[in-house]
Amino acid sequence: MTQTVSVVIPAHNSARTLDACLRSVFAQTHPVHEVIVVDDGSTDATADIARRHPCTLLGDGTNRGVSAARNTGIAAATGDVLFFLDSDEALTAGSVEAALEILRADPTCGCVHGVIAPEPLFDDGPVEWYKTLHAYWWRARGAGVVETAFFAQAAVPREVFARLGGFDESLRDSEDLEFSDRLAPHYRIVLTERVMAHHDEEHRLGPLLAETYRRALLLVPALRSARAGGRTNLTANTPGSVLAAAFLLGSPVVAALLALLGTTGPWLALPTAAGLLAFGLANARLIGFAAGRRGAAFAAFFTGVHLACHAALLAGAAVGALRGGTSPSAPAAPPATAGAGGR
Repeated sequence: MTQTVSVVIPAHNSARTLDACLRSVFAQTHPVHEVIVVDDGSTDATADIARRHPCTLLGDGTNRGVSAARNTGIAAATGDVLFFLDSDEALTAGSVEAALEILRADPTCGCVHGVIAPEPLFDDGPVEWYKTLHAYWWRARGAGVVETAFFAQAAVPREVFARLGGFDESLRDSEDLEFSDRLAPHYRIVLTERVMAHHDEEHRLGPLLAETYRRALLLVPALRSARAGGRTNLTANTPGSVLAAAFLLGSPVVAALLALLGTTGPWLALPTAAGLLAFGLANARLIGFAAGRRGAAFAAFFTGVHLACHAALLAGAAVGALRGGTSPSAPAAPPATAGAGGR
């Protein structure tokens, strides 16, 4: 039986990318039943661009966040399968068809989500290339049956939301992890390279680090929740990489303690050298992948930005752990009234 697909796109100030996003949806090899754009209080031409395409535009002018936007789309959608797509992404042509094939082949599957393409949607420079290549690498590395779902490009049967409710509207970041906590005990989750989207990633270092810090605030509570449920979250960095970065960033303190104990000369550089070596070894394949794509000079830049992102990650995780927060409780059901959402 042919399944109908509703594509739900939360959008906030997405004038730069929304046209490319919508064009990719209407170019799918499997025609979609409907496209719903939820305008999350945009102040640019987002709504005007949406009106140029045969889609449904929702939004009351209020910025409520990506969870509320997706819930609004869920409430309005009429398709058998809901395909969530971020407004700063453009799908490869066979993505919807591939997701449906995987769902049909496995009735226990509650979500099929995809990877970020290794090339950005628009080329805005080396920081964006860092983010794009890293995003592709860690998702592709984890492809298969997983216990974490990311909804930047993801297909979910309608019945899943009838059973579990919608996204937690108190969260504007890490809402994927909170929903995964409820999803994984009941359904299989599949991550596949057959679903792929080109992403317009952050291209400035400062905002990238701020975003990394903000998303890491819920990392420790999320990991605790997954461990309590006997699950393992899919993460962007390996434990070895995070530990090596923590040692490297803490190496000046180690060197200072050695100096207090009377150590002098080149021995004081040993902690930093050991940290650099450990971080390099922990990320050797990733750095090699970056070098193969963009050359040796870029790989050196990539490594520096990667370390800076680890510093932001560790800071956010530490602050989140000290706050002692836990994932907020989930809503009972998606809202029945239209609103606005997006990041």
